Amino acid sequence: MQKIVLFCIAFTFLSVTLMAQIATNKFGKGIQFQSKDTSLNVKMNVRFQNLMTHTWNLKNDDFGDIGDHEGNFLVRRARLKFGGWAYSPKVKFKLELGLSNRDLGGGSGSEYNKTANMILDAYVDWNFYKGFSLRFGQGKLPGSRERLISSSNLQFVDRSRLNSRFTVDRAFGFVLTHKHSSGDFIMIEKFSLSQGEGRNVIVGDLGGYEYMFKLEMLPFGAFASKGDYVGSAIRIETTPKLAIALSYSINNNTIRERGNKGSFITDNGAYFGKTLNTFFADLMFKFQRLSVMAEYADRRTDDGISEVYNDTKVIGQFYNGSAFNIQAGYMMGNNYEIAGRLTLIDPDLGVDNDDTRYTIGLSKFVVGHNLKVQTDFTYRSVTSQGNIVDSKDDKIMWRTQFELQF
Repeated sequence: MQKIVLFCIAFTFLSVTLMAQIATNKFGKGIQFQSKDTSLNVKMNVRFQNLMTHTWNLKNDDFGDIGDHEGNFLVRRARLKFGGWAYSPKVKFKLELGLSNRDLGGGSGSEYNKTANMILDAYVDWNFYKGFSLRFGQGKLPGSRERLISSSNLQFVDRSRLNSRFTVDRAFGFVLTHKHSSGDFIMIEKFSLSQGEGRNVIVGDLGGYEYMFKLEMLPFGAFASKGDYVGSAIRIETTPKLAIALSYSINNNTIRERGNKGSFITDNGAYFGKTLNTFFADLMFKFQRLSVMAEYADRRTDDGISEVYNDTKVIGQFYNGSAFNIQAGYMMGNNYEIAGRLTLIDPDLGVDNDDTRYTIGLSKFVVGHNLKVQTDFTYRSVTSQGNIVDSKDDKIMWRTQFELQF
């Protein structure tokens, strides 16, 4: 890890030496370099999130019996990002590395060659004809809006439970995008073909490929500063703006519990999988100081059965079910925002407990999302179903996070 960080620092100083032009931007816009012949443009960003969390159990769901306090302090995320264009502004690239322990987790298995799961994004995006572009490499798939919003631009301390249970996340593959407009109306279509096992898997295609389709419409025109993928009303929209999207994933014979995430389903060294179908519908609405975002997710195996068998033995289980999330915020004076969120998780019988979460948050945006402090309180109501009894107690959670990005 230390060698990689030192390499990145050395790369940055070498870039400064070799490139004649250094663009000086205001705080939060990164450090930009451009070659003498203008054939290369690079922007570097560094960001980190420091997080404090506290949780309490409500024993037997009783507010009069609060206990079992747990507290934690950690560097939630630490990221190093490089982006820009090479040869032509139509050939863009992005490289993002995760440096915190949470960023690096999950890569200890043989599928990752037992190494740190460091690379988040590594792709080239070529605008090869008018509104058409083709991306090749590892990055986020065209799934739910909340997942596609950068973790640095979230309205709350972190994403909702819908995202953690149902996201299709990152993978290696192709993404074809077509964008066109008629007056203010904008339509975007996307198709992706990816390996289907998530990021940084090096042992080849263990199951089948993942195919994803997405349709997005902006009936009232583009948002200011790409605000359809930015949480909160950081930029004031003087007219109503709305984005609506539908996406569908077919992950053929996937061998992970949640498609691109979760444990690998194996027995005696052999992988077992099923075809997993995931549907998302979402919207973002902004007007003046108000922002609203809503999402629905549904995931099913082809046969409708979550369990995976090897003969008569259950060796794994897919996370089948559905979820709904809605959140809204109002930006007050001095860039303070009050926001609320409701998340409903409805897994299939025997998969997990029903989970309802009520969250209220308060944020202070010093320099937009680049320098901010956020805190939120969540009441988690859990209803046991079937033979699932883990975490049956309700919980209260309090989180506070500081973020810096330059």
